[in-house]
Amino acid sequence: MLAITSLVLFVVTALANPYPNPDPVSKTTSQHSVHVPTVTTTLGDAKGTIITSRQGKSIYSYKGLRYAKAPVKELRFQAPAPAEKWDNVFNATIDAAACPQPNVEETSEDCLFLNVYTTKVPKGNDNPNRPVIVYFHQGEFHSSSGRSVDIGPQYLLDQEIVLVTPNYRLGALGKILSIFYNFHVKVFKIFFVGFLSTGDKEAPGNYGLKDQVQALKWVKDNIAAFGGNPDSVTIAGYCAGAASVTLHLVSPLSKGLFNKAIVMSGSVYGNWPLGTDQLDLAKRQAKLLGCTDETSVGIVKCLRDKSAEEIANSLPNLKEFGNEPVVHWSPVIEQDFGQSRFLLAHPVETVLREKVEKVPILVGITADEFGGRAFDIIANDTLLNDLDKEFEKYGPIVFVYERDTDNSKAISKSLKSSYFGEKSIDKSSLPALAQLYSDSLVGFNVNRFVEVMAQKNEHVFYYNFNYKGRYSFFYLPDSNNTSPYGASHLDDLIYLFYIPKFPLFKESGAESSMIEKMTTMWFNFVAHSVPIKEPCELLDNVKWNPYTSTTQSYMDIGNKLVLNEKLLEKRYERWRKLYPLSKYGASNIG
Repeated sequence: MLAITSLVLFVVTALANPYPNPDPVSKTTSQHSVHVPTVTTTLGDAKGTIITSRQGKSIYSYKGLRYAKAPVKELRFQAPAPAEKWDNVFNATIDAAACPQPNVEETSEDCLFLNVYTTKVPKGNDNPNRPVIVYFHQGEFHSSSGRSVDIGPQYLLDQEIVLVTPNYRLGALGKILSIFYNFHVKVFKIFFVGFLSTGDKEAPGNYGLKDQVQALKWVKDNIAAFGGNPDSVTIAGYCAGAASVTLHLVSPLSKGLFNKAIVMSGSVYGNWPLGTDQLDLAKRQAKLLGCTDETSVGIVKCLRDKSAEEIANSLPNLKEFGNEPVVHWSPVIEQDFGQSRFLLAHPVETVLREKVEKVPILVGITADEFGGRAFDIIANDTLLNDLDKEFEKYGPIVFVYERDTDNSKAISKSLKSSYFGEKSIDKSSLPALAQLYSDSLVGFNVNRFVEVMAQKNEHVFYYNFNYKGRYSFFYLPDSNNTSPYGASHLDDLIYLFYIPKFPLFKESGAESSMIEKMTTMWFNFVAHSVPIKEPCELLDNVKWNPYTSTTQSYMDIGNKLVLNEKLLEKRYERWRKLYPLSKYGASNIG
C-alpha cells in the first residue's frame, strides 16, 4: 500500500501439486543436538532446532507444523479440515511453504502450517505454562506468511512467552500484480482462494479467517507441549491480521479460543464496506478469464480450474484508478447455507448487542500510517486532476467506502470539503491527501473499533506509535532509502519482530531502547492484561490508563512514552458524523 514510481508484473511458477510435507526424522536420528527437545503433540512427535534471541537466549524453534489438511481440489473453496496424525518424528526444522503470493519461490496451495517458538518446554513435572501469542501476519490478505523468513521471534522471545505464527489462505492463486517502491509492497490484489464469495453455498467466503480458527484450535490442543498455557492465549495481528483479530472478537467460531487481543493498524469497524456477497466482482473476474458469469456454480467451477498465470494476467483489467483500490475480495457477512458461519452481522452491530468477547485489548496505529501512498497521486498529473474533478467517482475507490449511492455522494462531498476546503486538489495538497489516506485506510477504522469496544469493555489500551527511527517501510522518494517519511505503516513491527529486510539489531544499537520498551509492554499485556504493570524507568515512569468514553486516553509511543487524550479528535469527528453509531441501532450512544 504505498508510493509507486514503476510497475512490475511478477510472474511466478504456479504450483499445482501440494507442497510436500517436510521429511520425517527417524527417532534414532542424531543430526540435531541432543539439547533440542522433541515435543509430543496430539498429532505426533516433532523435532525442532535452536536459534538465538537478540540477547543470546536459546530459542527452540519448531517450523512447518501442519494444522490443517491441504486446501486443494475439492477443499479449495471450503473451510479447513483438521490435520491428520503422522508417524515417526516430524522434521520441524525448516519453514514450510508460504501461501501463494508474488515474488516468493516456496509457495503452494498446501500452506496451512505454523511455526512455534519457545525457550522452555515441559520436563517432568516442570511445566513453564507461559502465556501464548498467536500472531496473524500482515500483508493485506495478499502477501507475507508466518514463516521465519518473514517474521522472526528473536526480539519477543527474550520475554517469557510462547509465540505461534500461522499461515492462512491469502489472495490470488499463485501470483498478484505487485508494485514495489523502496521496501514497501503495494498490491492491486484479489482475495481469491481465501476470500472468494458468491454469497451462496457455492462460495460463502471467509476461508482465510476460518483457517485462523483452525490454527487456534490446534493451539488449544497442543501448545502445552511447547510450554504454553492454553488458557492464556493472546491473538495478535497487524493490518489484515489486525482486521482478522477484530472479527475473531465477534465470531461465534472463535469463542473460547483466546483470552486477550492485540490489534495493530487494522480494523473493519469504520468506513470499510462489509457486504453479504461479492457476486458482482466474481462475475467480473469470471468474465475476464473467459468463464461463464451467469451462475455462481459455473463461476466457481471455472475459476477453480484456472491457472495462476491466467488469474495474474487478468489483474491489470481490474484496476480502476491508477493502482487502486486497495481492497477487492474481502471478508463478508455470511448468510446461512448450512455452513459454519464466521461472521453473522456487521461487527459494530454485534458489539453493541454485547455479543462480543470481553477480553483485554491492546490496540493502536502509527502516526503516519499510509500517508506515503499520497505520493503516488501527487506524482501523476492525470490521477491528480481526475481525483480533483471527479472525487465522487474516484473517492470511494481510493479511500474505501461505499459506492454508487446517494450516501456515497454525500460522503465524498464532505470528505473533500473537510480535507481540502474549497481549493483544488493539487501538488500542494500532499499533507491533506496523506492525512486522508491514513484516516480512511486505517485511522478511523481503528478509532471506531476503540470507541465501540470501550462501550462494553473496561480494558482497552490505545496507543499511537510516533517513533521515527533510522529504518522504515517507507522512505521519502529520491532519498536513497535514507530518510524515513515518518512513523509509517508497519514501522512499529520493526521493534517487536526480526524482519529480515532490516538488520538484526544488537543490544548496543540505536534501536535497542525501543525494542526493550515494545517487547516489555507486549509481554506485560499478554502476561498481566496491562501494558505497564507499574511505572518504571525503562517505560519512562508513566502509567498507562485504559481508554474510556470520558478520558479517551492513549499512549504516545515515541522517544518517550507520554499519556495523552483524544487522539486526532477533530479529524475523526468528521468521520463519526458520516458514520453515526445510530445506523447500527445505537441511537442512545452516538
